[in-house]
Amino acid sequence: MVSSGDSGNGDGALSAADVQSLLKDPSADNRAATVAKVASQLSESNFSATELPMAQEILRVMARDAERRVREALAREAKSAKDLPHDVALLLAKDVESVAMPVLEFSDVLREEDLIEIASATDEMKQSAIARRENVPEAVAETLIDKGNQTVVETLVRNEGAAISENGFKKAIDRFGDDENIQDGLVNRTSLPVGISERLVSIVSDRLREHLVKHHDLPSNMATDLLLEARENATLSLVSNGAGAQKVEDLVAELHRNHRLTESIVVRAACLGDLAFAQAALAELASVPLFNAQKLFDDEGNRGLKALFERSGLPKRSFPVLRKAIDVMRDTDYDGLESDRERFSLKVLERLLTAFETDDFGLTEEDVDYLLKRLTALTSSTAEAREHLH
Repeated sequence: MVSSGDSGNGDGALSAADVQSLLKDPSADNRAATVAKVASQLSESNFSATELPMAQEILRVMARDAERRVREALAREAKSAKDLPHDVALLLAKDVESVAMPVLEFSDVLREEDLIEIASATDEMKQSAIARRENVPEAVAETLIDKGNQTVVETLVRNEGAAISENGFKKAIDRFGDDENIQDGLVNRTSLPVGISERLVSIVSDRLREHLVKHHDLPSNMATDLLLEARENATLSLVSNGAGAQKVEDLVAELHRNHRLTESIVVRAACLGDLAFAQAALAELASVPLFNAQKLFDDEGNRGLKALFERSGLPKRSFPVLRKAIDVMRDTDYDGLESDRERFSLKVLERLLTAFETDDFGLTEEDVDYLLKRLTALTSSTAEAREHLH
């Protein structure tokens, strides 16, 4: 532990000169330099089995040093040391913020109960340090959500290493659900419980709502509604080309990357007259350029559509309803204007549901229920629009 060279050896070990200097000049600066060397050696596991207890005892003494800069040097250098004694780590963690924060954020020596105890105190800086840890246990996360302010909770929910239970998410929304930064942190987590995603839908902005649809599990009816809403908000024409087509391609590609481009969403969008989405979806699933897919859609003999569908990998049961939806769209007038979208969707849906009454097109019961609800909503919306005009 003590080398015989001069103090400039640079290897972090205490040389004989270091020891003599410390004995002659026991100033705070010298003590800070000494503890930094010992702590650095500890972090690098450079001590032998006989040296380690002596080094730990030096740190134990230095952790109680009256000078804060000495304790800061110790905490800074030993924050990641696996051989840091637990009592020393805990003493540092309960010290003033400048001493405590490195240990609270990085030390694996601290136990779950230590973190809960410190997180229970209303010290924002210490709570934030705990919230930034590489791994935050579920019970610690819940304590931070219960006791922390908005800044602490935002830090926590943005940390993918924080294990947050569904109950923890609920508490975070109960306390700070109207805070846009916390909403953003929640929505952008890698995964969320379905119930939490569903709850966030009603409180977040359109931008975050669209992210929820693309990246998180939601009840199928809600996912379809939100997807269609996102398409409407982006003012994409149902039979768009050019820039609008690129936007729908981007949307479909992102849904596919995140495993959200489901059979149900493709079928429902087609049944509601969204030809652009149906074309982009099948093109993406079949790995075919959109221009080629549009040409295959235009084949009135349906041979091209069937070939594209088979390559897409969608279940065979969906083909009859997609083919019927496209046939109906071809036979339904659409003026291409934003104002005509609801009327067009209503007409397509009315004709499809009439056809479904006489022929079995393989629609699931859930899809039929959803389309009937959309029919009711579109009928009501169209009627209100007519009344407004008169």
